[in-house]
Amino acid sequence: LLVALIALKYTQSNSVCYALDGQVIGMGAGQQSRIHCTRLAGLKADTWFLRQHPRVLTLPFRVGLSRPVRDNAIDQYLLPALTPAEEADWQANFSEPPQRLTADEKRAWLDQLQGVSLGSDAFFPFRDSIDRARQSGVRYVAQPGGSLRDADVVAACDAYGMVMAMTGVRLFHH
Repeated sequence: LLVALIALKYTQSNSVCYALDGQVIGMGAGQQSRIHCTRLAGLKADTWFLRQHPRVLTLPFRVGLSRPVRDNAIDQYLLPALTPAEEADWQANFSEPPQRLTADEKRAWLDQLQGVSLGSDAFFPFRDSIDRARQSGVRYVAQPGGSLRDADVVAACDAYGMVMAMTGVRLFHH
């Protein structure tokens, strides 16, 4: 939680941060609403974890590809769809065409992600951010509190077995 809160202190306002094992794994900054921050950061956290899937770690890259090219190919591998031109360019990175992960395989892998911390620079006005955070393995939440619906947000955390700390300190600056 400390890593998430420190990162939020130095990030554009209206932000949410997912952290695990001492590192930021997803940051959603400067969005129009708290749920948009949570979704964006959650997608980044999911991508971070999917990059560790055994099939990703054993992709049959052509010899001699630079690290940035491999990183971009992995990102494209995890996308739901590519244009035909992108697909052709992407396929050229491999010694043999890799089989893509299905949505069910991705979900099964993501369901193993646990113990993630979620920090927010301002209160969660609705439980929807907690519902979304759960999909990315969040177990610990830190937020300032102060919403008219704090009880609903706490109830959502309780329903998922999450631990929430209300810091009483807004990191939201503008």
